[in-house]
Amino acid sequence: MTDPILCARNGAVLTVTLNLPDKRNPISDPLVIDALEQALLAADSDIGVRAVILTGAGTAFSSGGDLKAMKAGRGLRAPLPAQTRRNYREGIQRLPLLFHALEVPVIAAINGPAIGAGLDLACMCDIRIAAETAVFAESFVKIGIVPGDGGAWLLPRIVGFSRATELALTGETIGADEALRIGLVSRVVPAGELMAAARAVADRIAANPPHAVRMTRRLLREGQTATLANILEMSAAMQSLAHATRDNDEAIDAFIEKRAPRFTGE
Repeated sequence: MTDPILCARNGAVLTVTLNLPDKRNPISDPLVIDALEQALLAADSDIGVRAVILTGAGTAFSSGGDLKAMKAGRGLRAPLPAQTRRNYREGIQRLPLLFHALEVPVIAAINGPAIGAGLDLACMCDIRIAAETAVFAESFVKIGIVPGDGGAWLLPRIVGFSRATELALTGETIGADEALRIGLVSRVVPAGELMAAARAVADRIAANPPHAVRMTRRLLREGQTATLANILEMSAAMQSLAHATRDNDEAIDAFIEKRAPRFTGE
């Protein structure tokens, strides 16, 4: 059986590849969700992993849900509505909660279409870099359903309420240049340069003290919903931890001594 995802570690960067290219990398299958969850949790628990790159095998990033499986009654949709609800809660809805709880930063290298839940998966990541061949659609309405995996929460926080509403209610597909214009992605590169561009960003992140990176990522995530007072309180607590690290001392020493720092994660 084909592994639903592939993991490749190169130094401090882990690349996770959705590996069902013949199906355009759907993410609704429990095997995919389980494998992705296990890989990301393992990366999050390993301070040696300083950044994760998420991409898709073949020509698509992710087509979202497997419509053929749903039609055959093997997917999220069940004959009993109460069971469908459980399928979503115990299945694909684990992913946005997982990504939100992570501390290791995740970069989406969007190599092709990111459709429906595939777009939402990209939105779960911290940074999105797209190949020129990438296209995007919040297309649930086109097949008579709603964003069941958190898209209604994720997309407006990235592109704003009005643009997110337009995308969700029309289900229209946009290209990489439009995605860049509205802030859905941070950069667009030629397809052949995508992984190198994602790796360059990952390496720049990985060059920083890992505990500071992870706590900053946590603050940015919490800042989407927390009050200023709560973020300030959390920042003070995390700052006390950051000041106690050897990497903080190393950064100060390197600055004073005008040399490159050597961060160890201690």
